[in-house]
Amino acid sequence: MLGNMMQDQLLISGILEHAIQTNPNTEIVSHTIEGSIHRYSILESSKRAKKLANALKKLGIKEGDILGTMALNGYRHYELYFGISGTGSILHTLNPRLFPEQVEYIVNHAEDKFLFIDLPFLPLIESVSDNIQNVEGFIILCDKESMPSDSKLKNLMCYEELIDNESDEFQWPELDENTASSLCYTSGTTGNPKGVLYSHRSTILHAWYACAANAMNVSSTTVILPVVPMFHVNAWGIPYAVAMFGAKLVLPGPHTSGEAITKLVQSEKVTNLMGVPTVWLDLLNYTRENNISLDTVNSVLVGGSAAPRAMIKEFQEKHDAFLLHGWGMTEMSPLGTLNAYNSDMQGMDLEERYDIQTSQGKAIYGCQIKIVDDEGKTLPNDGESFGRLMVKGAGIIERYFKSDETALENGWFDTGDVSTISIDGYMRIVDRSKDVIKTGGEWISSIDLENSAVGHPGVSEACVVGVLHPKWDERPIMFVVKNNQEDCDKGSIIEYLSDKVAKWWLPDDIIFVDELPHGATGKLLKTGLREEYKNHLMK
Repeated sequence: MLGNMMQDQLLISGILEHAIQTNPNTEIVSHTIEGSIHRYSILESSKRAKKLANALKKLGIKEGDILGTMALNGYRHYELYFGISGTGSILHTLNPRLFPEQVEYIVNHAEDKFLFIDLPFLPLIESVSDNIQNVEGFIILCDKESMPSDSKLKNLMCYEELIDNESDEFQWPELDENTASSLCYTSGTTGNPKGVLYSHRSTILHAWYACAANAMNVSSTTVILPVVPMFHVNAWGIPYAVAMFGAKLVLPGPHTSGEAITKLVQSEKVTNLMGVPTVWLDLLNYTRENNISLDTVNSVLVGGSAAPRAMIKEFQEKHDAFLLHGWGMTEMSPLGTLNAYNSDMQGMDLEERYDIQTSQGKAIYGCQIKIVDDEGKTLPNDGESFGRLMVKGAGIIERYFKSDETALENGWFDTGDVSTISIDGYMRIVDRSKDVIKTGGEWISSIDLENSAVGHPGVSEACVVGVLHPKWDERPIMFVVKNNQEDCDKGSIIEYLSDKVAKWWLPDDIIFVDELPHGATGKLLKTGLREEYKNHLMK
């Protein structure tokens, strides 16, 4: 027997209309490419999104057409999130940190009809334009005065001119909630990037449950500054959550240095920060050097890679800000687990709490997790057994874009991570399955070793890979970037680690480098280092 309730569809346009009715004056603040601060309300933003929708209709855009964006965190990009998806066409956010060959592949694979481009990325698109097959025009996200005069791109349009004379009234179509809304591609560290096609339903459910009180805790009193790029997995759902819950949004544009973020936090009274660890290292360095406390910040969400204990401790003890890990993937919309403050932590000794905070947290509602062995047998949640991390839920992929084959294994998605799950439900990433180091029949977590090393006062960043060993099959070697604030050599690092990890985990060699390779989403790229140094210990 079915229930007797309305079948109202969950649509991205519905979020925007809700925001207009309940929080029309909520601010969206952008630090623009030019350096100025742009400020307007959610109501003004919605009117411009509707102008865009009317303009797209005149361009001949139909439901199901895919429109690419290569843009920073700014107010015009925010308008695209709603003006494109609301019409039934598909928002495709392109990552400008990918190699040109990957950008070319993705644009052609997605069959983008138009590309919306921020000015700094124009040279990248121009470099691949001769090999782009389906794009009918290029829309530059700027005003008339800033339009380039000598671009090689054909059918170049100005965004402000495109929407200027359009009506700010638009009747959003009544779509099926399973209609595709946006498209993101994986970073392609192994093979070509793969497309993940989200629906209106999955997008709204994800924003809803990811921002609950026991998750990211977003409300109308929240002021969010997402340094996570809007081109990366829909900015973790934050653009939708802002409209849904009425939170103030502060967008940094290209200005993501420690100094720039600090000034935005202070001027806009930011309460919630969101980004990857490398960004927060720069922020902490700047505030430390200038004796600044981020008094308004309550929480710092870290994703992309694990935050070291030293970072958790400094945010808490110097800024009174709780650092919470978030874990997920492009294939998961992206959030799957969050380590939010909860009743377990009340009255707990800080050092004990930091131990918990280094884990990736508990599954949020909407995402089920389990660990299995190589044969697919479910392993116990005892905090010690580790296995392949499997997930399922309403915001998780079933198959990749343009693939006829399911991406699931017995109804679950294999994340490629190796993890443990405690009896209380805390999930801890041991390693990526391709990065875990197998030595003498035992496993070493490169992530745990890296995070321990970063606690050394002279270490800015560390990367650990497993290389061939004549006796133990594999042994860890460590690459270190110094921060030049404290003396740092091999001996001091080994001594520092000696009471923090098992003796047999200690790296067989430490190599100092000026910088480490990072991928398009800020994660360490270990493949090249592993290949280059694979025989380092065989000499």
